[in-house]
Amino acid sequence: MASANPTTNLTRTAWSWVARIDRVVIPFLRRVAVPMLRVSLGVVFVWFGLLKIFEVSPVSELVARTVYWVDPDVIVPVLGVFEVTVGVLLLLGRALRLTLFLFLLQMLGTFLTFIVLPDVTFRDGNPFLLTVEGEFVVKNLVLISAALVVGTTVRRDKAARRAAP
Repeated sequence: MASANPTTNLTRTAWSWVARIDRVVIPFLRRVAVPMLRVSLGVVFVWFGLLKIFEVSPVSELVARTVYWVDPDVIVPVLGVFEVTVGVLLLLGRALRLTLFLFLLQMLGTFLTFIVLPDVTFRDGNPFLLTVEGEFVVKNLVLISAALVVGTTVRRDKAARRAAP
């Protein structure tokens, strides 16, 4: 009878430990990671909203220039209140379907800067060369993705749950 390959045994042992760790870590992450993501989004939205309400946001001018057809003294604080509201709802985990819809609506609105102010968001008119403002907007793709992950946890209504096999 041939002896077992020590490398194969070591590999099996290592994968056995990985599987044991996964059985503990993955359920923990499922319980903790998405709620943590929801709370993080809420904190960011409340924080950014409060900066707009208290007129100390570094993006107030960018917002005013993007939505130039509305008085900046109105749009910036109104947007701030909107963001705080969405953020608080995220923190509370309430009305998530509506909250995430409003969240995505606001996030998509930020991409208006690429249409209205391309000279501010792109260097030398090149869409591959972003300015600081352009990078600030593009990072919203990560926030949108995070919101979509949070959206996967929204429970179906009772009728749909009863009808499911």
